[in-house]
Amino acid sequence: MLKSDAVFAGSIPENYDRFMVPLIFAPYAEDMAHRATARAPGAVLEIAAGTGVLTRALAPRLAPEAHYAVTDLNQPMLDFAAWRQGADPRIRWQQADAMALPFDDGRFDVVCCQFGAMFFPDRVVAFGEARRVLKPGGLFVFSTWDRIEENDFADEVTNVLADVFPQDPPRFMARTPHGYHDTDQIRADLAAAGYGGVTIATIAAQSHAASARAAALAYCQGTLLRTEIEARDAGKLEAATDLAEAAIARRHGSGAIAGKIQAHVVEALA
Repeated sequence: MLKSDAVFAGSIPENYDRFMVPLIFAPYAEDMAHRATARAPGAVLEIAAGTGVLTRALAPRLAPEAHYAVTDLNQPMLDFAAWRQGADPRIRWQQADAMALPFDDGRFDVVCCQFGAMFFPDRVVAFGEARRVLKPGGLFVFSTWDRIEENDFADEVTNVLADVFPQDPPRFMARTPHGYHDTDQIRADLAAAGYGGVTIATIAAQSHAASARAAALAYCQGTLLRTEIEARDAGKLEAATDLAEAAIARRHGSGAIAGKIQAHVVEALA
């Protein structure tokens, strides 16, 4: 992962929430919210909350007296999440680095992280921090995308951009969001961080978009692909989005479309 792969700023948080969240993140948020609250936790920590799609799914399931710390490294994403969520006295919003969590040992019943582990510079360290702040026997639940070839729209957009910029293809999607898909490596990293009782479920779902245009906008302008495109040639952002739209439409048709997405959902006991 490049350092720039973690900088979600400018218009990206709004476009990310508007386009990417309903396209690929919302289908997994309800599942993770169910897993995270199955033990009726009194204290929950969310890492890498982004614009709050999991927060919005999980908070209504928590007891009125529960404590819910919601964190992200990126302050603009966290600010947007807090704005979208609205007032909730159970929630504390806090900027935090997953590799140096600002919480006491053994504080939480559950630590959850939806599609954030791919961005951790050192996953063993980050997993160890999650274990440190968990109570003994507490649950760490997180998700990570499967290989890009198992995720239709991401793969199609990445291939199109390789044609637009053949000398220096934008590879953000393959490099980072889809770069941590090896389940053997995930198990090894969790073992190195001291976890036991690891289970991994590989879950396929459908990604729905109102149109090929909406899907193209989501990837080209609602993720850090936008940063990579503009770094190569800012004048080609709209053209690249148009070509991505055409490629998606050729495979999935006009009007409302659907494509396969696939992710690993991991549960580990502290």
